[in-house]
Amino acid sequence: MRNITFPQGDTVPVLGQGTWMMGEKPERRRDEIAALRLGVSLGMTLVDTAEMYGEGATESLVGEALDGLRDEVFLVSKVYPHNASQRGVVAACERSLKRLRTDRIDLYLLHWRGDVPLEDTIAGFETLIDAGKIRQWGVSNFDVDDMDELFDAPGGTACATDQVLFNLSRRGPEYDLMPWLATNRLPMMAYSPIEQGRLPTNGVLSEIARKRHVEPLQIALAWVLSRPGVIAIPKAGSEAHVRANRAALDIELSDEELNLLDHHFEAPSRKRPLEMI
Repeated sequence: MRNITFPQGDTVPVLGQGTWMMGEKPERRRDEIAALRLGVSLGMTLVDTAEMYGEGATESLVGEALDGLRDEVFLVSKVYPHNASQRGVVAACERSLKRLRTDRIDLYLLHWRGDVPLEDTIAGFETLIDAGKIRQWGVSNFDVDDMDELFDAPGGTACATDQVLFNLSRRGPEYDLMPWLATNRLPMMAYSPIEQGRLPTNGVLSEIARKRHVEPLQIALAWVLSRPGVIAIPKAGSEAHVRANRAALDIELSDEELNLLDHHFEAPSRKRPLEMI
């Protein structure tokens, strides 16, 4: 397992586990819990969730899945913007901790920009750090101008990461956000790294996958994992899907393959607004 280090010193795997839309269907609960536990055993020990996911149902599932495994996991959750006032973020974190069945969150993110001044949110995060409720904080869905504003705010340079939408079909961050993060030594977390399975699996992805005897979406995930400074957090609701994701980490794409992918999924040549789903 390759690792990446946050500015505060924590080292995490470049391949973690997302949980968006998990915990919402009772008939899938057993498989989803088994998938998360298997992922941890395979070294995918970064687990990402949010209070928004299933309005808390996903955090509850994660808490159950990590029973007995908490000390092996780097746990990430996110706060709604409307809960991100100085007092509100503390209360929201307490609710998340209860659902997650833990006494601390390793990385707590502001889910996206809202109306609350950034300095208020930062003050709330600092209160939580002082209380030992979170170990570090970051943001999600912040573009370059948002990051500039954040770093200008008191305490803003303590930010650990920016989690954004990034995959072969959503390469906008490569133009300016990824260079900005690299300059400031912040890793980028890539959510929906295979576009929730909606990437076209014919054409070049299929061609490369066929030659390697793997699946097209494994090639797409391997491409994200090949980007320097990037942590990918694909969701997997079954053990088979977890194993497929883990196997993608072992795919080292050749220069020829990377050039083919660049030709069919072009890198941005100009600024694009940051995308969200």
